[in-house]
Amino acid sequence: MARALEDIEKEVLSLDTKGKNELLKSLISDLDNEVDINVEKLWLQEAQIRYSDLKSGKIKSIPASEALAFARSNLNK
Repeated sequence: MARALEDIEKEVLSLDTKGKNELLKSLISDLDNEVDINVEKLWLQEAQIRYSDLKSGKIKSIPASEALAFARSNLNK
């Protein structure tokens, strides 16, 4: 594996600036997509937990106006 990476690195370093730029954009885009998928999965899990807790009575909901008032008062502190 290390050898393959060395070969890839040599190839990349031989690219002109435009080629390196295009490759870098592609790699960053690929990483961004992977992160987005993981974040989306985590938020879905969190939503499912919160919904389950609400349905079981473990937590109670409050009106949006009350939640916003609470948030605003904490921002002013």
